Amino acid sequence: MAPPDQPSSGSSSGPAPIPADMPYESAIAELESIVQRIESGEMGLEEQLAAYERGKALERHCQTLLARAEQRFADLTAQMNADVPKPPKA
Repeated sequence: MAPPDQPSSGSSSGPAPIPADMPYESAIAELESIVQRIESGEMGLEEQLAAYERGKALERHCQTLLARAEQRFADLTAQMNADVPKPPKA
């Protein structure tokens, strides 16, 4: 067994990176799958830790995508409101 500060044999240096172009829906689906696998209790401790780490990376990716979408929505709303002519004052 490897010492606690070193990865066990066969493990990589961490979870696979999340592709920047991964769609929100794909990231959420993978995250849900990870949660189900962890909750099933069928994974060993090391596998659970790796899955948790991947899940946290997916969560950050989803939060980034949501923040971008919210900003786009706010920008579009502001632009549309600026384009609406104001009624003349009586």
